[in-house]
Amino acid sequence: MTTAPGSADGIVYRLARPEDAGAVEALDGSFTTDTVFEVVPPDGPALGFLLREVPADPPLYKAFPPEEHDEQGSGGGIGGGGHARTFVALDGGRVCGFAAVGYAAWNRRLTIEDIEVAPGHRGRGIGRALVECAADFARERGAEHLWLEVSSANAPAVHAYRRMGFTLCGLDTTLYAGTPASGEQALFMSRPCL
Repeated sequence: MTTAPGSADGIVYRLARPEDAGAVEALDGSFTTDTVFEVVPPDGPALGFLLREVPADPPLYKAFPPEEHDEQGSGGGIGGGGHARTFVALDGGRVCGFAAVGYAAWNRRLTIEDIEVAPGHRGRGIGRALVECAADFARERGAEHLWLEVSSANAPAVHAYRRMGFTLCGLDTTLYAGTPASGEQALFMSRPCL
């Protein structure tokens, strides 16, 4: 078990154990935002896209359905083996955040498949510390970069990832078609393993 560097609030970070599964699944990953990102074509004949942050009026509340942490086929569930890990953040022994990750050797990428911090614990550096747990695992595996996908509606997460050194590296305008998130775009972000 470790505490975050510079952590004064006693949050402990460790690999998830099977007994953490219920707490991880029950974690509230919902959010409310006053802004969202929209994808717009560039002016003129240039190829590409632009992201524009626009107000959400009224503010948008979003609760995501529970995810399976094996989307990339990495087995990133609790106690994951081989190329997958789930890290948890504990406050007083209770799970207050987690990050499920998986490493793909073919492109030396560590994917952050899911990361959540309980609403009452946000803004305290827990998400950043979980990303650093993932980065440590990535370096251990020889990864060259961290990669994640985030909804264009989740402006708070986009801003947090940017503060952590992630940059936009692509998007998919149809990934969520036919799902409750239809109309949102999937933004792909990455950062080098430093």
